Amino acid sequence: MTIDLSSRTPPSLSFEKRRHFLGAPFDYLSEETVIDLISQSESTTQFRYLVTPNVDHVVRLKKDRALYKYYEGAWLSLCDSRPITGLAYLRSSHLPLVTGSDLTAVLFTSVVRKGDLVTLIAANEDIFHAMEAAYPTVRFRAIIPPQGVLNDRTALDACINFVVSAESRFIFIAIGSPQSEKIAYELSLHPDARGLGFCVGASLEFIVGAKKRAPVWMRRFSLEWLHRLMLDPKRMWRRYFGAVIPLVGLFFEELFPPRRHRGRPGAPS
Repeated sequence: MTIDLSSRTPPSLSFEKRRHFLGAPFDYLSEETVIDLISQSESTTQFRYLVTPNVDHVVRLKKDRALYKYYEGAWLSLCDSRPITGLAYLRSSHLPLVTGSDLTAVLFTSVVRKGDLVTLIAANEDIFHAMEAAYPTVRFRAIIPPQGVLNDRTALDACINFVVSAESRFIFIAIGSPQSEKIAYELSLHPDARGLGFCVGASLEFIVGAKKRAPVWMRRFSLEWLHRLMLDPKRMWRRYFGAVIPLVGLFFEELFPPRRHRGRPGAPS
């Protein structure tokens, strides 16, 4: 079955496969379907973008609903978390797992064409040079925003103008969340922005070997989080264990939604 999303740009958000789980939007599409849709994108297409929410993202959304528009405004919002897909399964819902790391690797091996212009918004110049070395037939251009770009209007505008000036086919925004999603969202509102943007976290670092992914067997058994914890325990334990209780709370709300009363506050339903 072919799904035509060519006309789906923000703020047109209705889509038969999009559902909401744990307070976040997810598109229930297989990786194969996603790749097929991406392969149809050209540099002349009005800018749209893809996000890959994981546990850290959905917990952050619970704390700060101002970020919600960045995810709901995405052309595609794909689940990048086995724990979330597992919780969805417990709700009798098959939420496909499409990780940003796996998707990025496939794009550069089977979708990005020789001579394509690809824009990177990267964390450092080493990633840019490593990508050039790894994919010599692709034309890369990159901008390295400063720390604190999320609240730096000048730096945000510099990123947006850099993307707009290029009209690249693909734009990889790999500076972490939520700054990547904010840049992508604002690009989607720019009338002259073109191409397809990907908010893919550390995916570029994985494919050039700057960071190591978990072995396949660990990924298969949903233990990639443990691998990352072992590599960077000081930083990751706070993220992971600090997300457990909020995630359980979000799932509890899925199981037992709060009652909504009509009329004045406290009135019986």
